[in-house]
Amino acid sequence: MARNARQAGVVERYSRRTRWFHALTYVTVLTLLGTGWWLATGHEGHPSVLAEATGVPDVTLHTYAGWALAGLAAVAVTVAARATRVFLAESLRAERGDAHWLRRWPAAALNGRFPRHDGHFDPGQRIANLVVTALLAVLIGSGVGLAAIDGGTAFVWLQRVHRWSTYLVTPVLLGHIVIASGVLPGYRGVARSMHIGGRLRIEVARRIWPGWLERHENRDR
Repeated sequence: MARNARQAGVVERYSRRTRWFHALTYVTVLTLLGTGWWLATGHEGHPSVLAEATGVPDVTLHTYAGWALAGLAAVAVTVAARATRVFLAESLRAERGDAHWLRRWPAAALNGRFPRHDGHFDPGQRIANLVVTALLAVLIGSGVGLAAIDGGTAFVWLQRVHRWSTYLVTPVLLGHIVIASGVLPGYRGVARSMHIGGRLRIEVARRIWPGWLERHENRDR
């Protein structure tokens, strides 16, 4: 299958299992962000579009989505522990050219002339992966604490942690969505790697993940 895909000019970057896990995660996180910001901006008691569509209050939707994300995190550290270790190892990877890549990134995002790197993720993705993973862990932990505690000093502090984690993770996730959608010229075509069959054109992979593509091609020979 990989050889046939290569002959067709495309390469598989993510498996179906990974794509489904990613889809469940981002649907859950987007639900949390949507209902969370709706409630945080003083709209409690005024149903959001999602609440009206589902017939479920925003507070309840937020709670359900929070437990769903906690469940996905549990799957990641148990059933998918090996994949999670690989994800973390690749995200913690450091290369000598990372600083140069990051300096060139603003222009490369527009013209597609990315410096070479050898990681599964580019240096920007690695930073975003670690930031998002850490902040989602804090959100899950503080959310579970808020569900378990009814008032008091601990509740107030957990609420502050939950709120500030939301403030911090939101722009990172929005940036991820913009890049992963492929609307920036330098990232044109990347959406297919996670959302449309898991395959993308070889020239796109070579432009953005050259080291990963070389390892992938050598493994399939």
